[in-house]
Amino acid sequence: MDVSMLASAPAADPTSDAFNNDCPGRTVISHIASRWGILVLAALRDGPLRFSAIRDRIDGISEKMLAQNLRLMVRDGLVDRAVEPTAPPQVSYALTPLGDELTVPLQGMLDWVALRAHDIVAAQDRYDRSHPAG
Repeated sequence: MDVSMLASAPAADPTSDAFNNDCPGRTVISHIASRWGILVLAALRDGPLRFSAIRDRIDGISEKMLAQNLRLMVRDGLVDRAVEPTAPPQVSYALTPLGDELTVPLQGMLDWVALRAHDIVAAQDRYDRSHPAG
């Protein structure tokens, strides 16, 4: 490869570089990688769910946090919110094609965590024993 071509290559677009502070993708990353974001997306992977089913699936999430995460993901185009005109209205949430595409690598990460959680806990224990709080 001609090194002179690298020197003249255009600089990366700051709006598509997540390492750049001005990249809008950083906001999306914060929604997806939040404490609950990955779990909300993973819960919807098998199909549409009502709010209460999502809440019951994700142990420990409050209704407030679930509502906030769902609202952000609907706005980001990752989740679709459908309201059925019944009395009372029934609301369900489902992944959009974009959200469904995202759950593939997220599921890989969740699978890895499930596989390696014991190793990570063991590493944390080793660290804590060799670095006593003081």
